[in-house]
Amino acid sequence: MLQKKIESSAQKDRAVEHLSEAIEALRRGEVIVFPTETFYGLGADALNAAAVEQVVSLKGRDPERPIPIIVADRKMLESVVSEVPPMARRLMDCFWPGPLTLVLAAGKSLPEPLLNRNGGVGVRISSHPVATHLVDALGRPLTATSANLSGKEPARTNEEAVAYFSDRLKIFLDGGRLKGTKGSTVVEIVHDQWRVIREGEIPTPELAKTLR
Repeated sequence: MLQKKIESSAQKDRAVEHLSEAIEALRRGEVIVFPTETFYGLGADALNAAAVEQVVSLKGRDPERPIPIIVADRKMLESVVSEVPPMARRLMDCFWPGPLTLVLAAGKSLPEPLLNRNGGVGVRISSHPVATHLVDALGRPLTATSANLSGKEPARTNEEAVAYFSDRLKIFLDGGRLKGTKGSTVVEIVHDQWRVIREGEIPTPELAKTLR
């Protein structure tokens, strides 16, 4: 029993050390791999234009598909969007933290790869404790595009992410096998209108029910 307690303590210490290394890497403008409530993601400081460009280069992402971000809380959300319509607040109250990305009118000076053609940015608060800790400790939004090459299957395990990026990235935070199947549901809201851009973990009827 004592041996198991010692091993558990050592594992916790290593996990804390790995998180600290990841946060320092993010502050230096590097890209890491981290677990979310859906898939593993490519994480970078979303306000660092050079770091965001690294994410685009790693993924080979189509510029027509903007990179979503994770924020720590509503206060951080308000720092990256120009407005939060009442309809968006209703969805946040029901589905955040969780796999719902809301595309809202972006604030000023966000890196271009985060923005869609209408000037919107996709944002969510994650329900995964590692993702939440990272963005909270960084104090800045974190990119959250899935950790795979564009057109390939999203990584559901750390091993899959390593297979994609072991030659280009140094830090991979292992969260075990993730349960995501479809990714986050993406909803664009403009004033009092909403549309589903991608149906993911949250079905459209659940959204509609909330907005009745």
